[in-house]
Amino acid sequence: MIAGVMRALLLALALASPSFASDERRPNVVLILVDDLGWTDAACQGSTYYETPNVDRLAAGGARFTQGYAASAVCSPTRAAVLTGRYPARVGITDWIHHAGPEAQKALAKNENLDGFDLPRGRRMLTPRNKAWLEDGEVTIAELLKPLGYATCHVGKWHLGPEGHLPEDQGFDFNRGGFQVGHPPSYFDPYAGGGFDGIRGLPPRREGEYLTDREADEAVRFIDAHADEHFFLYMAHYAVHSPIRAKAETVAKYEEKEASNHDFPVYAAMVESVDDAVGRILAALEEHDLLENTLIVYTSDNGGAVHFRATDNAPLRKGKGYAYEGGSRVPFLVHWPARVPAGEVHHEPVCSIDLFPTIAAAAGAELPADRTIDGANLLPLLEGKGTPDRDTLLWHFPHYWWGTRIQPYSAIREGDWKLIHRYETGAVELYDLAEDVGEERDLAGAQPERAQRLLAKLNERLAAMGARFPEPNPDFEKD
Repeated sequence: MIAGVMRALLLALALASPSFASDERRPNVVLILVDDLGWTDAACQGSTYYETPNVDRLAAGGARFTQGYAASAVCSPTRAAVLTGRYPARVGITDWIHHAGPEAQKALAKNENLDGFDLPRGRRMLTPRNKAWLEDGEVTIAELLKPLGYATCHVGKWHLGPEGHLPEDQGFDFNRGGFQVGHPPSYFDPYAGGGFDGIRGLPPRREGEYLTDREADEAVRFIDAHADEHFFLYMAHYAVHSPIRAKAETVAKYEEKEASNHDFPVYAAMVESVDDAVGRILAALEEHDLLENTLIVYTSDNGGAVHFRATDNAPLRKGKGYAYEGGSRVPFLVHWPARVPAGEVHHEPVCSIDLFPTIAAAAGAELPADRTIDGANLLPLLEGKGTPDRDTLLWHFPHYWWGTRIQPYSAIREGDWKLIHRYETGAVELYDLAEDVGEERDLAGAQPERAQRLLAKLNERLAAMGARFPEPNPDFEKD
């Protein structure tokens, strides 16, 4: 309660700041976050198989970043970073939230978030417990914009906490589809399965209706209702996350199409359904003459899934969950005709953490003064006036995933150099991304001084933000 009062006071003080943009100049904001969308999962990103005319229109009419990154290679940490502008390690959400686990249920019952270490489970490392929800004291984009008069709406996937820690508890006026799960029980109305009789905020209405189409309806309904005021729409699609399901008629089209390294018709149909939703949002904005002064961001929460049949991230290595580029490099488009020149292609590395300060700057909001915001305001870069003042990007995943096939790691990028640190063995890998985007040539042995310097910087910066690290399991029995 005290934290909430203090947060409201800080935001009210920010609202009174004379540095705010005039009300007429503030843009509407539409943030489109696609789940598990790979780096090349659009025509404008290089695919010859997926059809994405509306996403391509965003790219052509705005800015496309060739080196856009998710803040994590899995979903919940990136979602926390998107909404707060803070690294997952600082927020304490470094893995996807396992809401149904007994530890999470105990934490919820006591209203005390998780800490300490996970049960050993016969693994070489003890791994820190991931928080079970985004803390109430974190300031989200919605909470930043509400004092400025913005109506706020969340549509789609949340996966940042259960009842009591949902979008409506983090500044959103409306919640259409956000609850604790990380994937839909079903992609077809009534959206039931896996112990759930539906999706919160999306009551059944037409049996068999596709979820992405329903999300688009909710988004357009919100725009129509708030066209005469400022609004923030967080369009957090469940697609293209598993289960891989799509509309039969769209799948049939791709079954007849010549494949490339992308060759899965059902997944392609899911990508097209997301693109259709983008088209409907654009049409609604145009209908209300709002497109010119609406800031639209299109990105993903992590790289495309490759641990089952979904997509292919080539030329990047691996995909979702992995430390390599395929796990975290994602599409990153910004469209705002009033401020962002059309057709720009930027090669500077940018990240999910940058969205909070960029949207704040666009709306004329002061950043919260009582906490570190890790992201950079991208408006100077987008307007050709400067580049972000930082030298590194960081990733921290001190967990196991997919059994033990993905083991605890952290990574740092400085310039074109990327170092990966493996906690089980202490080994490091070093790649020159300018010459080797596929991370095929490990240069750690050839450049030990550079590797050690980057490892020291990685450890120092993670420690400074209070990151939790895995530790050796004293009860682990070697074969």
